[in-house]
Parts: sequence; structure tokens; C-alpha cells
Amino acid sequence: MAELQPLYTADEMRAAEAQYPGFPETAPELMERAGVQTARAALELFAAAQRWTVVCGGGSNGGDGRIAARHLAAAGREVRIVDATSGDTELGDPDVIVDALFGTGFSGEPRPEAAALIERINNSRAHVVAVDLPSGVDASTGEVAGAAVRADATVTFHGRKVGVVVAPGRFHAGVVLVADIGLAHVDTRHRLVGAELLGVVPRRKEGDNKYTAGHVLVVGGSRGLTGAPQLSALAAMRADAGYVTVAAPGSALPVLEQRLLEAVKRPLPEVDGIVSEDAVDVVLELAEKAGSIAIGPGLGRGSGPKELVRRVLAEATVPAVVDADALHELEPGDWPAARVLTPHEGELARLLGRESKDIAAHRLASVYEAAERFGCVVLLKGPDTLVAAPGRGLLVSALGLPSLATAGTGDVLTGIVGAFLAKGVEAQVAAAAAAAAQQLASVEATQRAGLIASDLIDALPRVLA
Repeated sequence: MAELQPLYTADEMRAAEAQYPGFPETAPELMERAGVQTARAALELFAAAQRWTVVCGGGSNGGDGRIAARHLAAAGREVRIVDATSGDTELGDPDVIVDALFGTGFSGEPRPEAAALIERINNSRAHVVAVDLPSGVDASTGEVAGAAVRADATVTFHGRKVGVVVAPGRFHAGVVLVADIGLAHVDTRHRLVGAELLGVVPRRKEGDNKYTAGHVLVVGGSRGLTGAPQLSALAAMRADAGYVTVAAPGSALPVLEQRLLEAVKRPLPEVDGIVSEDAVDVVLELAEKAGSIAIGPGLGRGSGPKELVRRVLAEATVPAVVDADALHELEPGDWPAARVLTPHEGELARLLGRESKDIAAHRLASVYEAAERFGCVVLLKGPDTLVAAPGRGLLVSALGLPSLATAGTGDVLTGIVGAFLAKGVEAQVAAAAAAAAQQLASVEATQRAGLIASDLIDALPRVLA
């Protein structure tokens, strides 16, 4: 797999520091570099700022802040140091506040006095630069249990921490700048996906035919919900699949024929516009000729779709991506092939018997719990898309724009995952690469305001070129 950027937990950062020559006696060298890099980055960001307040805690993060304050003063700035350990909370009237209250060792909820100071920072009119990560954010999970600094920028040392990439911590970090302080790389459990991951996805090449290039079977559609399988099918084709079959209720085929010119359509038995249990054998027969299944877009709910999903996932021997209505009331199973679940927070909450707000507060823990419970890859959608697999580290894709928050983008993602699975890409990598492709398409698309899901499909060939 492509070399991906490491994401560090607090323990992994401690391991990196422990490998530094002469550590811990040489810790002051690291602290000096951290303080210098913080001051340098902050001055580049806010060159015109004259009044600076540096809020320092009692640990090494506070030491970094004091060194940064010294270098800010040497650069001719008016600097005030607030020593939080002494009860000092007077911020003054700064242009910029440097948050050096808590470091990577922090977890849980700040004490009342620290929480009050954080709220004063957040309520000030000053810009905020966080040292290593915003105070109040858990470096290892991104969780925020209480008050947390909302920074305009974070200068993080050696490598990105999980907490500045995974929500809700990512929403407190602002622009993240990585500063080299002379530490060597150590292995990390979690990694950040970049565009380079798309290099693992095979493209059509000389000697391929439409089947060897990847055959995706899209199973979905119901009365009033024909757009979803169309988006998935078109996305699969634009993601370089050579052949796409759409299996949908017979009554939906006239609508699908209007737009899906290249895809093959197959009718499924139905009751009142929704697939019936009799559709199972048809789908399983179609799956025998496919390289992957994308099941769920617009499928509808009820006993027919539920039984269809249960049996297809239990019996089909090709990889499958499971989304939308196929996730409704889904139960763990003994899958005969790779399965990729692609829920948003609300769907994952239902799968785990929780509330959406609980998933949002504990995204990393929740996606891992789901991967272990269902015994398969789980992709939790969001600006920080998290892809977990049982017994493995997390892959995080955070390359997209807020414009992705629109109806139908999940159906597009389903089609891309289906295409990559059909090409033989391993399930966790296929899911993470698909998320990266979808997110990069949001950047590549001409539209910013008013982007719709179809715009992503049009941009995919440029992303994958």
C-alpha cells in the first residue's frame, strides 16, 4: 500500500521522544525547537499583530509557550505571559493569544478554573494559535469532554495528532501546521489518507475487457427513490468499472432507462414498488457474474428488502458495499466475502443502539466498535471519513470540502467503493481510496456553492486520471 502520513497518539509521541538521543536529559533541546517553531509559524500567520498573550500551563506544553513568548518578544512584539498555575487569568487586550495550556498528555474534562480560562480565550476577540493541539482536545481520539480552545491555527510538532484530524477535535484546530523538531519516525496505528492512495487502484489497461476491468452489481431503487441507484451506477462507471448491472424493481426500470444508457438493467420481483423476498434468487444469480455488489441505494424498507439484504450478504461470495436502506436493521453475520458498511452518524447510531450525538462525540471509538461487532470494514462518513477494520489501525480521509454535505453524495461514494472492490482492491484500502476519490472530486468540481452529487461524478475521471 502507498506510504501514508502517520497520525500520532499521545503514547506514540512519547515513544518518539524516548528515541531522541539522550532523552530525557535532552528534553530542553526539543522544547527550545518547539517554542521557536511556534513563534516562527505564528509570526508568519499574523505578521501585523503587535500585542500577544501566551497562556502557559504547568507541563512541557507551558514550557513550549514560554520559549515562544521569548522569541516573540525578541521579534519586537509586546508579549504578556499568563501563568495558569498561579491563578493568573488576565488576558489583556491582545491581537493574538497563544494557547499553551495543555499538551498531548491531556485527557478528560478540564478542571473548573482551567475551563473558565478556556472560555475566556474563546470569548476574546483575538486570533488564537494552539501549541501542539488545542487545550481540551484529547490528542489520541479527538474527543472533547468539556471546554476546549477554538483555535484559528495549530502548530503541531513532529506529526499530526489524531486529535486534530478526527472530529470533534478537528473543528477546534483550525489550520494545522506540522513543525519538525528533530524526532525520528515511529510506527503509528492510524494513518492519514492522501491522494497517493489512489495509485493502488488498477486502471483499465491494454488486454483488459469490460469484465476484467471490474463488474459492479448495483442493487437498489424503489418507488420515488430511483435517483440513488442511478448515482451509484454512474459513479461506478466513472470510477473506471468496465461493466455495471443495476437490479431494481421492474416498475423502476423505465425511469432508470432514461439516464443509465451504458448500464445493464435487470428487473426484480416487487410488491407496491419495493423489492420482495422473491428477488433474492435473482440477485444471487446476478452476483455470480459480478466482481462486487453495491446494495442499498434507494432500496426501501420492509420485510422484502430486509430479507434480500440478509441473504445476499450471507450467501454471495463476492465483496459487497452496504449503504443506506441496506443498513436498516442490519445484523452481524458470518460473511463469506468482504463487506464494507458505509454509515453516516445517524445510521451508525442505529446499528449500535446509540444516539447520534454519542457517535459524534466518540467517532473513533464508535467506528471501531462497529467494525468489531460486524466483523467487517466500516466507513463512517463525515469531513473526517474514518475507515476501520477488525484488528487494524484506522485510515482517515479528510481531503474534501464542506460542499459534500448534500443529498446523494453517499450514493456516489457507494458506487466508487463498488468499483474499487470489483477491481480486486482490499476492502479497507478500497473504502479509504474511494473516500479520497470522492473528496478530491469535490475539490476538482467546477462548482463550489450549490454543488450537487452529479457534479462529483463528472469530476471523477479527472481525479483518477
